[in-house]
Parts: sequence; C-alpha cells; structure tokens
Amino acid sequence: MMITRKNMIPWVIAALESLGGSGRIADVCKFIWDHHEKEIRASGEMIYKWQYDVRWAAQTLRDTGTCKPAKEVERGYWVLNNSSS
Repeated sequence: MMITRKNMIPWVIAALESLGGSGRIADVCKFIWDHHEKEIRASGEMIYKWQYDVRWAAQTLRDTGTCKPAKEVERGYWVLNNSSS
C-alpha cells in the first residue's frame, strides 16, 4: 500500500489518543514512527517528507475541528478537541 499524507490523519489521531488527548509534536512523530516505520520506509519518497505530512494532517484536524486551534494550546502541542488537556 502506498502511503499518502491522508494516511497521516488517523495516525495523528491515534497518537494523540494514546498520549491522553494531547501531546508534543515530537511525541506524536515518535508514536507514528514506532507504529508505522515499515509502511513509511516502503512508500518511496515518504521517508523524506512524512514529518511534513504529519504537520499537514494536524492542520487539517484543526481546520475540521478535531483538534483545538493552535492559538488555544501551548506552542508545540497538539490537542484533540474532545480532550480535557
């Protein structure tokens, strides 16, 4: 299966859920790498741009209301909207 940036959306959600609803960007990326390294490596150029695509996914989640807007959370953190964090 070829991984695209759209695959990152559920991966970011899963990472944030595993972190209790919020997390530092580095922790989200570590979770994704720990759980999807083989898929990322097997997807050609994705190995070189997956962290950019994770940030795109987080922005998409903010735009759709799944995550809190950046102005409402501490810099460097992503927070699910249904989280008390």
